[in-house]
Amino acid sequence: MNATEILSRVRKIEIKTRRLSQNIFAGQYRSAFKGRGMAFSEVREYQYGDDVRDIEWNVTARFHHPFVKVFEEERELTVMLLIDVSGSLDFGTTHQTKRDMATEIAATLAFSAIQNNDKIGVIFFSDRIEKYIAPKKGRKHILYIIREMLNFKPESKKTDISAALEFLTRVVKHTCTAFVLSDFYVRSDFQHVLQIANRKHDIIALQVYDPRAKELPDVGLMKVCDAETGHEMLVDTGSAKLRNAYKANWMKRQNQLQTIFSKSNVDCMSIATNDDYVKKLMALFAQRS
Repeated sequence: MNATEILSRVRKIEIKTRRLSQNIFAGQYRSAFKGRGMAFSEVREYQYGDDVRDIEWNVTARFHHPFVKVFEEERELTVMLLIDVSGSLDFGTTHQTKRDMATEIAATLAFSAIQNNDKIGVIFFSDRIEKYIAPKKGRKHILYIIREMLNFKPESKKTDISAALEFLTRVVKHTCTAFVLSDFYVRSDFQHVLQIANRKHDIIALQVYDPRAKELPDVGLMKVCDAETGHEMLVDTGSAKLRNAYKANWMKRQNQLQTIFSKSNVDCMSIATNDDYVKKLMALFAQRS
C-alpha cells in the first residue's frame, strides 16, 4: 500500500468512525466509562452515614475528631488500545479482514475518547510488544494511530496476550480503560495475567472473528494454512464428521474464553467481520452503564 492509498483509507475511516462516535456513541461512551475512576479531592469532618472506609486516619489523629476523604470523579480517562497484529488477523472471507474490522473499531473508540477529552494510547502486539504509542490527545494523534494500524508490519506472526497485558501493567502507571482487540487465537493460558491487569485497570475484551471460524463450508478438498506458523494441510470439507468436529472445537474454544473472562471479571464482546459492530459496541456500553 503506497502513501496515497494509505492517506485515502485513513480519510475514509476518519469520516465513517468520527460520524459514528459523534452521532451514536457520545452518550453511551460517557455513561459506560466516565466516573469509574475517583480522585482524592479534600477532607471534611465525618458525618453520620459516611463510609468508615473513607476515614482519613492521619488527620483524625491530629484533630482527635473523625475526618473522611472526599473523592470526585476523574473527568479525564486514559484509554489504551491493545491491538493484535499477528498473522491470523489478516484472514477474511467476507468483505473485509479481521484486521480491517479491528482498525475501524479501534478508530471509533479513539474518536469517542478524544470527544470526551480523554487520552488515547496504543500497544501493538504479536507474541512480543511490536510498538508502543504513548497516550495523547487530539485528532492528529488519532490519525497517526490509524495510519500505523493500516501500514504496520509486525516482526512476528504469532500471538501472546500475556506479553501485552504484562507490558500494560508495567508501563501505564495510573488506572486506565484498556480495550484488547484480538481474535484470541492463543495457545498459552493468559487468565492469571489478565486478572492481575484487571485489578489495576478496567479491561474490556473485543474478540474479532471471521464467520468461517465457526463452521466450514462443504466444498470438498480444501488447502488450509495456519497464518501464524505457516503449516499447510489438505482437509476434506465434504466430511460431515470433520465439519461437526470443527464446529465443536469452535464452541469449546469460545466457552473456554468466556470462562476466562468471567473468572477475571472482564467484560467481553465477540464481533464477526460481517456483524454491525455499532450495534455490538452499543450493547456492550449498555451493559456497563
